Amino acid sequence: MQPMVSEPQPSESRHQQKVSRQSGQALLEFALVAVVLMMVLFAIIDFSRILIIHEIMINVSREGANLISRGTDATNAITALVTSAKPLNITDNGYIILSSVFNSNGTLRVTSQQKIGGKSAASHVGTTSSTTVSLPNPNLPPPNQTLWVAEVFYVFTPITPLGKLLGVTLPTTNYDAAFF
Repeated sequence: MQPMVSEPQPSESRHQQKVSRQSGQALLEFALVAVVLMMVLFAIIDFSRILIIHEIMINVSREGANLISRGTDATNAITALVTSAKPLNITDNGYIILSSVFNSNGTLRVTSQQKIGGKSAASHVGTTSSTTVSLPNPNLPPPNQTLWVAEVFYVFTPITPLGKLLGVTLPTTNYDAAFF
């Protein structure tokens, strides 16, 4: 007696084809979802970094205006600000300007400025040589008084390729100022 050789049933071969198609479909779905998830992850990373940088800049500008308005020597104040700005690298990627604005009977003028940093930037308030001073509130400072301004600039460099992939240019120079 010869052993019976069973021939594959048509239902078995269809099952194998279905499994093969499903695994290919799953791989394609994973690839599409993985790309979207990576883009979301890259966006979260760069957005979080820019938020942290901005929060540090806010703290540094407030601390700078506070220090200088309390009579701290401008050189000592600006050196302290560079130290307190860590993890930001002000000496390479930032710029801090401490200015004093005096109101001489309605005429505003910048009487002194102290600057430090590796990325030079122009003060939004004005310079000691300019005749125009720009403040958010024209009633500050009161007549015959001084207003202290701390401006912080920082250059943001994304660490993910998201901007290049999407063709989007993120803001590179961030700015914050505090007035006391």
